[in-house]
Amino acid sequence: MALETQWVHFGKNNEHIGYMAKMDRANENLPAVIVIQEIWGVDAHIQDITNRFAQAGYLAFAPDLYAKDGERVEELQTERVEEVKAFLDSLPHSAWNNPGERDKALAELDAEKQDRVTKTFERMFGGMHSSDYIEKLLAATKYIREKNTSTKGQGVVSIGFCMGGALSGLLSCRDEQLKGAVIFYGNAPSEEELQNIHCPVYGFYGDQDKRITDNVPAFAAQMKQNGKTFDYQIYPKTGHAFFNDTRASYNIVAARDAFQRVLSFFQDSLNQ
Repeated sequence: MALETQWVHFGKNNEHIGYMAKMDRANENLPAVIVIQEIWGVDAHIQDITNRFAQAGYLAFAPDLYAKDGERVEELQTERVEEVKAFLDSLPHSAWNNPGERDKALAELDAEKQDRVTKTFERMFGGMHSSDYIEKLLAATKYIREKNTSTKGQGVVSIGFCMGGALSGLLSCRDEQLKGAVIFYGNAPSEEELQNIHCPVYGFYGDQDKRITDNVPAFAAQMKQNGKTFDYQIYPKTGHAFFNDTRASYNIVAARDAFQRVLSFFQDSLNQ
């Protein structure tokens, strides 16, 4: 079977959009995977991951969290995001969170490009708009369960990366019907939030990603204390974004192992 992919509108007034993929002759009783974007948006990499889950037998759906009324705002248009990504990739990683280093590199750009990159960077990295994003994700799971003919009444799981990893964890706190949630190198929900988790959670981290990974043991302890199911893998000699095969951080050994574990986790979670 070939893949069937499309952008679809969803939400109460069809105000949201998302990238959907499934096998073209699989039209009913499909469990679903919600794929939650990195900070770069529903780009070619996230669409590729969505396709992989479709090829594994799921309907996979990646809501575009940057779209408003079905369209991207100017600063978050794909070409603007790609411009920021290319700029950051030209710098040492230490400069990403160092305003002095970053501003020095920005000053070397022509005035128009400097203005575009600055505005888009500030829009993207100015803080996660979790309340807005989680509402879109809840609208997506509602659409998958209640409206989409291929998945109506079937189980839904989630997976997210970096910003999306944090949102996958948060979705497990807010959606009581979610069957399982996977966090790839994303911040954990607060201890207050995680008390509302009703499904198993699995986390994947790199040992060199200290800002995220150093907090995992405390997260695991909080989950255990609250009677929640949480498993995790920390891969040695591995950094942030190790699953993203379009970036220098990609670690094929860790990514291969993690993908196998995710598929097994989703199978088990959806059968419970």
